[in-house]
Amino acid sequence: MSRIGKMPIPIPQGVQVTIVDQMVKVKGPKGELVQKIHQDMNVAIEDNVINVTRPSDHRDHRALHGLTRSLIANMVTGVTEGFEKKLELVGTGYRAAKSGSKLVLTVGYSHPVEFEPPAGIEIEVPSPVSIVIKGADKQVVGELAANVRAVRPPEPYLGKGIRYSGEKVRRKVGKSGK
Repeated sequence: MSRIGKMPIPIPQGVQVTIVDQMVKVKGPKGELVQKIHQDMNVAIEDNVINVTRPSDHRDHRALHGLTRSLIANMVTGVTEGFEKKLELVGTGYRAAKSGSKLVLTVGYSHPVEFEPPAGIEIEVPSPVSIVIKGADKQVVGELAANVRAVRPPEPYLGKGIRYSGEKVRRKVGKSGK
């Protein structure tokens, strides 16, 4: 039995969960999320708790069991608390700014790089060298953060670039002189 898949998902106060034709809809204070689940997985709501069960012990069903439970648990967490990713800019002249809802990055290119956040995602710039991406959908928040980081990933010699907050960059030694 999957250790993750068999754990029940508690439904907090103020969250509504509906299951119709393999579509799980979770609505809460931070928004509404919809996820299509695999047709073999069984999702049931009993006593303010969501349970995910699988029909057999087949390899595919075992793999889908934990995945389905994690997706639904992330939806419940997202509409109640939300998710956030923090990014840091390291480098001389590297800075971030907001222009309306867009994120504008100046990271050493001949032009500024702009990002338009998708619906339901909020971008904050508390200082010119830090970015906070918030939203209810964990996948969209992580994908946007990865796309922003990919503009100028940290390089190993000087450590310049955009990195996740707390990320360790392995530094290399440069050329050695005579």
